Amino acid sequence: MPKPKKHILVCVQGRPPGHPRGSCQEKGCNALWQAFQQEFQQRNLWAEYLLTNTGCLGPCQAGPNVLIYPDNVMYSGVTVADIPELIEQHLQKDTPVERLKAPAGVW
Repeated sequence: MPKPKKHILVCVQGRPPGHPRGSCQEKGCNALWQAFQQEFQQRNLWAEYLLTNTGCLGPCQAGPNVLIYPDNVMYSGVTVADIPELIEQHLQKDTPVERLKAPAGVW
């Protein structure tokens, strides 16, 4: 595989119910991960981009979280409905989606 244009990391961290930090899993990251995979398959993005699920990215209370490198942009509170916009704007047009960016105090 050639070097990818961007690497998308999707947090799938889970913690026991009631954990003080919460987790992206409590906030629907599994559906988010599945939807990202489907979009990658449907749009044939695997040749240019890398998609990886990962453990905790830090701001659990703000999840689900998605991190895009090499741009060093973290998105928080991402939903399945946000995926097309992230792909079209950030991945394909190199324009971060401002409304989804993690707050400055978080990232």
